[in-house]
Amino acid sequence: MGNWMFRLGAVALLALGVVLLVPQAGPRSALVLFFGGLLVVAGFGLAWRQVRDGQVIDRYRHAVEHLGSEQAEVRLGGLRELELIAQDSVRSRLLVDATLGDFLRDRSPWTEHLTEPAGERPTPLEQDVRAALAILTRPGAEVDLSHVDLRGVELGRQELAGAVIRRSNLAGARLLGARLDGCALDATDLRDADLRGASLREASLRGACLEGTDLRAADLTDADLRGADMRAHNLDKAVLTGARVNRGTLWPPDFTPARVSASLFSD
Repeated sequence: MGNWMFRLGAVALLALGVVLLVPQAGPRSALVLFFGGLLVVAGFGLAWRQVRDGQVIDRYRHAVEHLGSEQAEVRLGGLRELELIAQDSVRSRLLVDATLGDFLRDRSPWTEHLTEPAGERPTPLEQDVRAALAILTRPGAEVDLSHVDLRGVELGRQELAGAVIRRSNLAGARLLGARLDGCALDATDLRDADLRGASLREASLRGACLEGTDLRAADLTDADLRGADMRAHNLDKAVLTGARVNRGTLWPPDFTPARVSASLFSD
């Protein structure tokens, strides 16, 4: 229904524009000719937009079909096509980002609870998983990596502000200097991760596990740490000003706020 209405609109604009441009009973005024030309241009613009959107839909459909292939090379081809679609069509970026997130949850899911041992990844990340992750973590993307197994992943220096990474496994991940401001990392496993110099301002880490994590010089200003396991390997020079904690927040035995420039707000 929407496509037909779109087509009728383009045809109507073109027809009306032609009527105004072509003399019927006498010469037309400059204003009428101007509006006639404007309507013709608008009609052609709408028609072209419909053709272009139809092409994008076809490309997207074929790319998604390729993602379901059993052949790695075919899946990689689908991912490359999705990347091109996101670059060519700004309106398609959100759809592509959501598709990539679902692809990662299908190819590398994480459904275990934090009480289970994190464990080392038995095999490296598959090539298509790495490719999808590289596309999804590009600047400006809407990143949702919830329920994904990313143990040992390399995301150092990445711009991931505002990303949603709930209930995922990032144990042993290398996030040196990553920008994670405002991220939702609730109930995510960050055991033994490298977060040196990372920015986690206003991030939500409720119920997350950072046991053994290297948090040297990390910025957790105004972060939500309620129920988080903060028994990090190293908290030297970490900034916890305004961080929100409660009785469920766990700290290393020798932890004192004075060591890490902390002014904690406790519920």
